[in-house]
Parts: sequence; structure tokens; C-alpha cells
Amino acid sequence: MQPTERPPVVDVALQSAGIATADRLDRTRILQRLRLSDAAFMHLTRAAAVTVLVILGGIIVSLVWGSLPALRAFGVSFLYEEAWNPVTEKFGAIAPIYGTVVTSVIAMLIAVPVGLFIAVFLTELCPMWLRRPVGIAIELLAGIPSIIYGIWGLFVFAPFLQQHVQPFLISAFGDIPVLSYLFAGPPYGIGILTAGLILAIMVLPFITSISRDVFEAVPSVLKEAAYGLGCTTWEVSRYVVLPYARVGVIGGVMLGLGRALGETMAVTFVIGNAHRISGSLLAPGTTISATIANEFTEAVGDLYTSALIALGLILFVITFIVLAAARLLLMRLNARVGA
Repeated sequence: MQPTERPPVVDVALQSAGIATADRLDRTRILQRLRLSDAAFMHLTRAAAVTVLVILGGIIVSLVWGSLPALRAFGVSFLYEEAWNPVTEKFGAIAPIYGTVVTSVIAMLIAVPVGLFIAVFLTELCPMWLRRPVGIAIELLAGIPSIIYGIWGLFVFAPFLQQHVQPFLISAFGDIPVLSYLFAGPPYGIGILTAGLILAIMVLPFITSISRDVFEAVPSVLKEAAYGLGCTTWEVSRYVVLPYARVGVIGGVMLGLGRALGETMAVTFVIGNAHRISGSLLAPGTTISATIANEFTEAVGDLYTSALIALGLILFVITFIVLAAARLLLMRLNARVGA
């Protein structure tokens, strides 16, 4: 008997079934490849996050370990003693802490309002032909190296303050009880006030740039609605733009504050590098970063080196407290808006 031939319909059905099976296999391979790529991406990002935590933990452990000899030798008194004498190995951190905090406060008191006003001007009032040149100038200020600020501050800005600004402050506030104490003494030119002004110039571009970007992200419909109700530019900026962009503004302020707390070279040039506390803002002083930069290469002995590392640990703690306070402030603001 001859074999029975298959009908054409059966061949077509078998061919279609084979194509469907191949398609399913291809889709299965594609899905497996996508799953593998997603898993690899997840593990890569997780490794990056863990690496950051490991690096941060390593920095903390190194600072604590290096600070132990000084902390054991001086104890809590290291935080409030003013003496800093490498010869007798008597070290206290209060003078660098005081200089760091005061110069940063001066810088932020000047840079924050000025930066916000510049950002409002660029986004709400500035003509289009002027907006781009001013924005480029601000970005160029952010790109200038800190040592250039220090050289300019020492040879140009400090002599100007010594000849014109500081004598005026001394004579103008000499009879006012509190201000006479803040602006007392001879006009050195260099000092805590000069360092604070240099820091204000340095952090101003960061605050202005970030504030300008978040102000531009405010929906136009909100501002147009406020203008339609008869609000002025100040009212729109105060009650519409700033509340909407408050998270970005606070982030820019914290970024500027972090730069001010950790700035080294520019402050080293103009602060005077004196390990003492003076009530006058015109007197020389020092900061934590300036002290470490000036003396780390000359540190002889384990205790001297440990004292400098302990200063770095204190600066780390101050920065952490500032960032934690900023996060707490943002949480309270968000909770208030939600309520």
C-alpha cells in the first residue's frame, strides 16, 4: 500500500504551529534577557548605594580612630579650651569652632537674601536681553577656584576694607553698646569679617543658580492667576513662588552653607589664622579647615596629629547637624502644608 498523502491544510497548520512555537521561544528568550538586565541593573545600583555607605562609614571610623588619642588626653575640655600650643601639647578646639560658625553665619546672612533677590530679578523682572549675561556671570563666579578668591581677598579686598570700610564701621558704631563691641579694635583688613564676606561672595552663585532654576520651574498658570487677582510682583514672589519652590531654595541654602563650613584656601588667606576668640568681628581668627590646612604638614607627634584629626571630626559632626536640621525643617514645612 502506498502511504497516504497529507492534505495541504495539514501542512499549513503544522507550519503555523512551528512558527508560533518559534515566536514563543523568541519571546521567552527576550523576557529572560530583560529579566537578567533588570537584575543586573538592580544589583549595580544597590552596589553603588552600598559603596556610598561603606565610604561614609570608613570616613567616620577613620576620623574617630584618629581622634582617640586627643580625646583621651583632653576629654570634653577639648571642645571648650582655647589654648593651642604645639610646644606644650595643649590643644583646644573652641577657637576654630567659633571662627567656623561665625564666618559661615556672616556669609549666609549676606548671601541668602542677596541670592534670592537676584533669582527673583532674573525670573520675574529682568529683561530678556540682560537675563543671559547676568546668568552667565553668576555661573562664572561659581567656577572661580577658591585660591583665586583668597589671593584677591588678601591683596585687593582686605586693603580696601582696611582703608575705607573698617574705619567707617569703627567710627559709626563706636557709641552703640553692642555694635561697638562687635566692631572694636584697629582695622587690620584681615579678620573674621573679611573671611565672612569672602565666603558670602563664594556661596552666592550656588544659592542664586539653584534658586533661579527652581523659580523657573514654578508653573506659569499660578503666577498668572496671582497677577490676575491684582497681586504685585513682590506678593507673587512672596506668596506663590517661594512657597512652591521652598524645597529647592532650602537645598540651595544648605549647599551654600556646606561650602562655607568647609572652605579652606580662601579663608586661610584672609582670616589671620589666630587661635583666639575675640568679640570683635574685625579681629583675626581661624576656622577648622584653615587650621588643618595650615598645620597638618607640620604636625609632629601623635597627639598633635590626633588633635587635627579631631578637628576634622568636629567639622563632620557640625555638617551632619546642619543637614539633619535642614531635613527636619523640610519635614515640618511639608507637614504644615499638608495640614
